[in-house]
Amino acid sequence: MAEKRGATLRYRTVLGLCATLVCFGCNGSSMSPPPPPPPPTLQVELVSLASGFANPLDIQQPGDGSGRLFVVEQGGRIKIIQNGGVLGTPYLDVSALIVSGGEQGLLGLAFHPNYSSNGCFYVNYTTTRLNGALQTAISEFRAAPGANTVNTTSENVLFTVDQPESNHNGGGLAFGNDGFLYIGLGDGGGAGDQHGTIGNGQDTTTRLGKILRIRVDCNGTYSIPTDNPFVAQAAAAKEIWLRGLRNPFRFSIDHATGNLWIGDVGQNSFEEVDRLTPQQGGANLGWRCKEGTHNFNFTSNCQTATLLDPIFDYDHSQGDDTVIGGYVYHGANISGLTGNYIFGDFISGRIWSLAQNTQGQWVRTFLVSCGGGDLAGFGQDASAELYVARYSSGAVARLHQVGTP
Repeated sequence: MAEKRGATLRYRTVLGLCATLVCFGCNGSSMSPPPPPPPPTLQVELVSLASGFANPLDIQQPGDGSGRLFVVEQGGRIKIIQNGGVLGTPYLDVSALIVSGGEQGLLGLAFHPNYSSNGCFYVNYTTTRLNGALQTAISEFRAAPGANTVNTTSENVLFTVDQPESNHNGGGLAFGNDGFLYIGLGDGGGAGDQHGTIGNGQDTTTRLGKILRIRVDCNGTYSIPTDNPFVAQAAAAKEIWLRGLRNPFRFSIDHATGNLWIGDVGQNSFEEVDRLTPQQGGANLGWRCKEGTHNFNFTSNCQTATLLDPIFDYDHSQGDDTVIGGYVYHGANISGLTGNYIFGDFISGRIWSLAQNTQGQWVRTFLVSCGGGDLAGFGQDASAELYVARYSSGAVARLHQVGTP
């Protein structure tokens, strides 16, 4: 999970907060005017879709026209919601293969863009079964197209990454408009990015503290895109797309623009939201030199680095403590949120929108509370409507505009 200082999940009672931050950089890859923040009269609620899950972390849809939603449970099972009900047999059960608990477990899922024909999907989990030590495994599985179950024997482990600590594992997976698979990995854990001379986030010889980008062809292997930013550097990890991250537990790609949105969990003081265009591969997002827009461990290597600040950060003064990245809203049911980035915080359970006002400032607007310790991830269905994985409640809920059908 996305917590930072302990192996158990924490709860705090908190109050609402609205904040603004001056925009950094351009408006993204689109030249159209940015969408406005939601009107003050907009009311949003959470409507339960399905329940009975064990610590759900992620929600994905396969893009195959089936209308199914796939719910990732931390303990190692993926379950299917279909026609409003939860199918009795898990789609995938890797509970015997993984290590789970705290911030470990089955952490992410992404379906291949051609899943409807090739049946390939990818998961991100922690395990000790391969060499006896804790590792992150990025694995490919293959199901019969349209099947509601898949055998674990179809697994091909694409690669593993050794984890020096049990926390900050990242976990997100997503396919970009370029067809490549993006992978979020945390800095290796502990506190303050303590591993290595400059911290893993700044060290390009390790995959830790990075967003990775690889090509997968549904054949049990992967390759490096030729335009990855560090392919020509002999000592660098060639999979790196972005560096300088602490714990990108949840991120998404806005397929309308190709922009990458990241909720990067902070250390003791600040949480951040990063937005990058497809042209910003190789960017250094600052950790451990900076936490959000604020200096953290600004050593000599930081003074010569080009660091990209987040578009938005927020402090912990109101009880918000662990950012959960979400999605840009492109659904039809809540028109006031169109083009807004929807995200939240695990500790407080608050959900917000983020959009630019007419002065170019990023404005965060409170929408609804999920309850403390209950917001683990967002999901998007085939119609671009948004859902919430409720960790403690064991439920999946849909964002709904009050007063509409």
